[in-house]
Amino acid sequence: MSLSYAEETNLARNPLDLLEEIVGANDWPHERASGDELAVEISGRWCDYRLFFMWQEDLSALHFTCLFESRVGIDRRAEIYHLLALVNEKLWLGHFDLSTEEGTPMFRHTLLLRGAGAASVEQLEDLVDVAVSESDRYFPAFQFVIWGGKSADDAMASALIEVAGSA
Repeated sequence: MSLSYAEETNLARNPLDLLEEIVGANDWPHERASGDELAVEISGRWCDYRLFFMWQEDLSALHFTCLFESRVGIDRRAEIYHLLALVNEKLWLGHFDLSTEEGTPMFRHTLLLRGAGAASVEQLEDLVDVAVSESDRYFPAFQFVIWGGKSADDAMASALIEVAGSA
């Protein structure tokens, strides 16, 4: 099946080219493993994050993952899965997940661009901003469960206390 000219012009351009410019402008360490993959390191409030972007042209989809530095031991996974359910209920965009192979918590989201043309700078910046802010917001809850031995409910209550005023 061949595409008409109108269909060809509606295909989204590879957003990794624009992402690479944004990453370079921010002086973030990165590596373009291939034309469809980009890996970036960025410092968050609590730890460094590894960002992975994968472009799937046939779907016009940009898949994005933001990995934490933490690893979840087998003995804490049941409680982490409970925490994931509690955290994901509160999110509007994306979701948190746990790599079954490495036991690494991550934030994931896919940006669909079919019919939208190319991704904008604002869309890509928002994608990174949302991932890092949500990861920073919930990182303490993950640590309370992983290292502190707390329950998911206690970790959520402790991590989401809003501070009033300044010290």
